[in-house]
Amino acid sequence: MTDLRGILFDLDNTVLDRTRTFRQFAERLADVYVGHIVTEDERGRIVADIIERDLDGYKDKPLLFAELRTALPWQDGTAPPSVGELLRFYRSEYVNSAILMAHAEELLTYCKGKYKVGLVTNGRTAIQYGKIDKLGIRGYFDAIIVSEEAGVSKPDPAIFGLALSRLALAPEQCVFIGDHPVNDIAGAARAGMRVIWMKANQPWREEAGEMPLAVTGLQQLLRVL
Repeated sequence: MTDLRGILFDLDNTVLDRTRTFRQFAERLADVYVGHIVTEDERGRIVADIIERDLDGYKDKPLLFAELRTALPWQDGTAPPSVGELLRFYRSEYVNSAILMAHAEELLTYCKGKYKVGLVTNGRTAIQYGKIDKLGIRGYFDAIIVSEEAGVSKPDPAIFGLALSRLALAPEQCVFIGDHPVNDIAGAARAGMRVIWMKANQPWREEAGEMPLAVTGLQQLLRVL
């Protein structure tokens, strides 16, 4: 890509394999809280139910765990854990479950050697930084913007503008890579950046406009860059 000086990434399902990370967390949740009272087949159905209810990360977590309090087969005669307890378990175990996308380190090493590199992610500050540090990738980025900390969320162009300001680059000098058609691709395009869609779990949406260049993995993205 010509005249390119900056690469900006989304985190979940772009650099971090959010699908595998959340599955690992869901398995841990099932094992700790109900694994001793269910069969292996039941455990598999429970894990699948947790993953489905999570809506690929877009379900509000207090709501998710409030639903799970009534949905999971807690042991008879034992009160289910509170939403607060489940949230504390999530903050610890979800972060500890973080898994990189395949070829992420190879791609980030390449980008770091040629461009200014940024990361823009929606989410809770402690959770997102926790995952970044668990993966050991903080040093690859010249700027990291987390929506809770920034006070603005994707797809608002202002959060992309904040990243551009910290990188001291103009929008047309940068490309943004992310998996969500609206939050990542439409938002970054509105901020004036070039965009590449990482096809993961989110289908393309009509409201996101015309579909841009799409890749299905970081190895393919590396070839494009």
